[in-house]
Amino acid sequence: QVQLVESGGGLVQTGGSLRLSCAVSGRTFNNYPMGWFRQAPGKEREFVAAIRWSGGSTYYADSVKGRFTISRDNAKSTLYLQMNSLKPEDTAVYYCAVSKSAAWDTPHHPSEYNYWGQGTQVTVSS
Repeated sequence: QVQLVESGGGLVQTGGSLRLSCAVSGRTFNNYPMGWFRQAPGKEREFVAAIRWSGGSTYYADSVKGRFTISRDNAKSTLYLQMNSLKPEDTAVYYCAVSKSAAWDTPHHPSEYNYWGQGTQVTVSS
């Protein structure tokens, strides 16, 4: 059974930093892109960042570019999201996900992912 478990969320002040982790178990996805999405109350789930299996290619939403960094450690089956210069509008539940294939055509589309974690809350106070 595939499981994705996020951790590292919490409450932080504007300008602060957090590092999210996503531990994957039950199967190896080293050849598959992985991504982070977020969902704020009353809003649709939105793309945050994605990374190719080798880690050599990354893709970010414009709203987080330059502030967030996605990385992965395939040996540990763990995905990371380093979040710096956090803003109140970054407040959301953050989800990690594994792509349904090794393709890298549209990594920002939620439909490209078929395994999801349960989410971790990030709250940025002003």
